[in-house]
Amino acid sequence: MWHDISQNSDEWLDLRAGKVTGSSIAKVMANYGKTFGEPAKDLAATIAVEQVTGKRVVSCGYSNSHMDRGHEEEPIARAAYEDRFFVDVGRGGFYDNGDTGSSPDGNVMDDGLIEIKSAIPSVHYGRIKKGGFDSTYKWQFLFNLRESGRAWIDFVSYCSSFPEHNRLYVHRIVRGDFTAELEMIDLRVAEFLCLVEEIKKTIAG
Repeated sequence: MWHDISQNSDEWLDLRAGKVTGSSIAKVMANYGKTFGEPAKDLAATIAVEQVTGKRVVSCGYSNSHMDRGHEEEPIARAAYEDRFFVDVGRGGFYDNGDTGSSPDGNVMDDGLIEIKSAIPSVHYGRIKKGGFDSTYKWQFLFNLRESGRAWIDFVSYCSSFPEHNRLYVHRIVRGDFTAELEMIDLRVAEFLCLVEEIKKTIAG
């Protein structure tokens, strides 16, 4: 089910509670084929508490200059993307699939998504020079496709410090090219949710 809501709103935060999301999937996929690491175990404990109590765990949150820049530049990058490709980017909202869900940065037409990553000059330059997509976010991109059921997602890198004609770098990731990786996500998420269930038994006492 797709919810047409704003990211970071209270409703959005509540919907994410008790779920594996795009922002946390990298922790789940780490050490694939081996036991879960501590970050994944900590995540499982948080999700278990949220599922048992029905309430999201409130943290003090974390922010840095890179994250703040990303929030400020995302609307600018979105507008630049719309101008380049002559499309309207709709709100990403939240795709809710029970124990999992995701919040892409935008919906494009009937079958696409975008995920915007604001970058400092050195990182943006590296992305352009290397080509393809930033593998740091591989699992997030693919998880967004899994949760939304859409056919492709555009990785959008944006750097306001670059010359205007080169501030936007876009690479399209097509769902059909990553069948094996999507199956890996299915298997790993199933294992992770079993871990969550084990923790819930302890919590429920």
